[in-house]
Amino acid sequence: MKREMKMIVNAEHGSLYDRGSADSYYRRPATPHYYPNGTGHGDPITDLTESQIREYMRGYFDQEKDGDHKDYE
Repeated sequence: MKREMKMIVNAEHGSLYDRGSADSYYRRPATPHYYPNGTGHGDPITDLTESQIREYMRGYFDQEKDGDHKDYE
């Protein structure tokens, strides 16, 4: 039997996953970044490893799959 491995994601406010999902929700382009002290606290970190970029993109694409976006009308 094949076992599925679940990836644990840090979805705290300002995390890579959180920022990816927020960018998708607000229909912003994917621009990998995070805030180590929470969104809006300090400058965003943009010098990322490949693993960090993947975590951001996972948040972005999970939100895209969900299909829930900000309605500006």
